Formats: sequence, C-alpha cells, structure tokens
Amino acid sequence: MGKIMVSKIYVKQIRSPIRRPEVQRKILKGLGLNKINKVSELNDTPSIRGMINKIPHLVQILDK
Repeated sequence: MGKIMVSKIYVKQIRSPIRRPEVQRKILKGLGLNKINKVSELNDTPSIRGMINKIPHLVQILDK
C-alpha cells in the first residue's frame, strides 16, 4: 500500500491569552501554542480547523 499524503497547516500565535476565557487558553494549549510568535505545524483536519475558527483573534495561519 502507498502512503497517504497528509496536508500540514502552520499556525502562529499573535496575541496573548491574558484576560481571555479559560476555554480559549485550553484551545491554544491544544494547538501546541503558549508564547507569542510561536509557530506550530499541525495536520490539516476538520477538528484542527474548528479549533482555529474558535480563536481567530489569537492566531494566524501561515503560508509555507
């Protein structure tokens, strides 16, 4: 069997989670982000896209 190519998405934290609801802090942690300007490489799945859509004011999707 051949390997299935999984597309990747790069997400960068652009804002601080200070004074944000606990749910949004947990989403950042789930995405592997904890500091401003940190970049995380993730598989492009519907669940990851849903997490990103919950906190668009805190993260940015990068083109790589």
